[in-house]
Amino acid sequence: MMTLAEARDKARAAIEDMKAGIDPTERRQAELRAIERAKENSFSIVAEAFITEHVSGLRSGDEVTATIRRELINAKVKTDDEPAFEGWGRRPVTSISRRDVIERIRAIKKGRPAQARLVLAYVRKLFNWAVAQEIYGLESSPCDKIAVKDLIGKPTIRDRTLDPEEVRALWAVTDWSNEAPGPIGYPFAPFVRLLLLTGQRLREVAEARWREFDLDAGIWIIPADRMKGGAAHEVPLPPMAIEILRSLPRGDAGDFVFSTTGGKRPISGFSKAKTRLDGAIAQHRQTSGAEEMPDWRFHDLRRTMRTGLSALPIPNLVAELVIAHAKPGLHKIYDLHAYRDEKRHALKLWEARLLAIVSPEPPSNVVTLFEAIAQ
Repeated sequence: MMTLAEARDKARAAIEDMKAGIDPTERRQAELRAIERAKENSFSIVAEAFITEHVSGLRSGDEVTATIRRELINAKVKTDDEPAFEGWGRRPVTSISRRDVIERIRAIKKGRPAQARLVLAYVRKLFNWAVAQEIYGLESSPCDKIAVKDLIGKPTIRDRTLDPEEVRALWAVTDWSNEAPGPIGYPFAPFVRLLLLTGQRLREVAEARWREFDLDAGIWIIPADRMKGGAAHEVPLPPMAIEILRSLPRGDAGDFVFSTTGGKRPISGFSKAKTRLDGAIAQHRQTSGAEEMPDWRFHDLRRTMRTGLSALPIPNLVAELVIAHAKPGLHKIYDLHAYRDEKRHALKLWEARLLAIVSPEPPSNVVTLFEAIAQ
């Protein structure tokens, strides 16, 4: 309902229009046309045009597309690591300000600095492209005068992997079995172990849903909208991963595998969980007389796993496909083989290697490394 003050302002505006010879009906129609143009030039419309006309032809097109949709167009719920984001999808593209860009990049940078750098590069290209089209009402890009080094800092190339002693410590503190429960329980203990066992990305594991798994077949299919590259990814699960998943509780409020809300929402608070892990590992290593464990991150588990694959009799192409890296060069165009059996074999070898590190005697239901090679 219009307030009295608003009615008075509207009446005054109408009087001024009549004095100036402006037809109120024509003004209203012009306003409606402006609103329709704004809808036609929403950020999502412009972004999808950018994707179709520019991004789709790039080698990294799938990854760029998925990132733009996930990080800029769509809304995101609040987590302990990042604030809620309403998404720019419905907003007029001309309404996105420099402040909006900076705030979005800062929010991503808090927990994902490398991703923040990518998003800034993509949104800068998107706005530069839109300005050049001269059809969206943009005179300049809101990304102008935003310096990457000032907003995000210099890029750092990480090469950290965990050595066998560090892996043993991590494995020990994430034992949540009834016989010898460690200090880190559900959901983060099994979550960390699956990161190390499968080599998948943090968000891909953290946001896993039960509907994605066929435990009888030992297959996990991560849908395209959750993959960095924008294409569905199949993970043939090794026996230990299946065993872990079968042991987990299923919430009655939703479908998320790792959750503190009965499956309604996926886990978050990775910074706090990492602090707890560091404390538990420090205490474990202290009791064994080991030195303090150097700084590490969750993504280092993925690098540790991938490095471990290189030490096993696994073709490099298969090792890359296990962690969802795209096929190189002509392989992507002409090689349409799914490599399911090869990936399953690779993950079994890695599981055997991992269990040889953390267990003096591997469980009876897990083959040894040499048995696995022979299969």
